[in-house]
Amino acid sequence: MGLAEGPVGCEERSTSQVKKRIGSYPRVRWIAELDGDCLKGWPTGMRLIVRKERPHPGAQLRITDADGMRLTCFATNTAGTPIAALELRHRRRARAEDRIRAARATGLRNLPLHHAAQNQIWLEIVQIALDLLAWMPMLALTGDVRRWEPRRLRLRLFSTAAQLVTTGRRRILRLAAHWPWTGVITEALQRLAALPNPG
Repeated sequence: MGLAEGPVGCEERSTSQVKKRIGSYPRVRWIAELDGDCLKGWPTGMRLIVRKERPHPGAQLRITDADGMRLTCFATNTAGTPIAALELRHRRRARAEDRIRAARATGLRNLPLHHAAQNQIWLEIVQIALDLLAWMPMLALTGDVRRWEPRRLRLRLFSTAAQLVTTGRRRILRLAAHWPWTGVITEALQRLAALPNPG
């Protein structure tokens, strides 16, 4: 095999190389479709796609990473689609998984109330919170802050001590100057204030 020393009986049917630049760090992926005895006993039409890539800087290596390269695979029964397109579709699916993880961290892990109608209201509140969590990074945040998980957002941004002062028919939000992420909050509020009025 070209990807790594694979299981006995597996053959590399086709290989593709995908290059993507994330910031100043080039990402190179090798993608291969495996065939042969490793699919023996699988349903007809199943395809096994394997991706090999170097983990991003700072990533924790796994015990299964071979020579510093990460191997991941997925199975699909989609026929007639190039393996590069299948791999792209699979990576886009990870965004949905991120939303599910965020939903669980935002209140969807447990239904806290006793009756279905009460829990339905709870789910609506969770959905509103998820909408805010999805739109806020796109509209107000920049850089690595956009990738913060809900727990980190709660700790660093949402639970910030502040004082709301009304003076001269204006409302002023006073944030603690010593809070490490006060600059992130003020910049986000300035970006939101600069957005055009949708109404």
